[in-house]
Amino acid sequence: MNDIRTYPTRPFLAVSAAIFRDGKVLVVRRARKPAFNLYTMPGGVVEAGELLSEAAAREVREETALEIEVLSLAGHREAVMRDSQGRVERHFVIMCFAARWISGEPVLNEELDDARWLDPSEIAGLRTTDGLAEIVTAAQALLAKA
Repeated sequence: MNDIRTYPTRPFLAVSAAIFRDGKVLVVRRARKPAFNLYTMPGGVVEAGELLSEAAAREVREETALEIEVLSLAGHREAVMRDSQGRVERHFVIMCFAARWISGEPVLNEELDDARWLDPSEIAGLRTTDGLAEIVTAAQALLAKA
């Protein structure tokens, strides 16, 4: 099966959520490429006709079984991965949201192999996707104002 996200002709729009519960943020570790073995936020690609906040809540539900309240955009990241010849192998524009945990406990799907509720300061000790700590800090600030 050919993955249209590999060697794309255009960037893919994705979402993620920095989910807070009792002052801690949820981080998950990817179990497959392209972010294999890195901690990040749950998320994924937006489907046609889907609002960004709906996509964030759906992706979190699919990956972790959690129900969340998506509050506000906390920032964005661009992930461009190139192969050894310099060709674009993957390209994602990721809209990152601040969110509150509503219910559930993490039940991971096949894309993830670990989930942890951490104090945001603990992220510095993990191997993470680029910019994770900055997005978490921005999301935390938005939640403090909400």
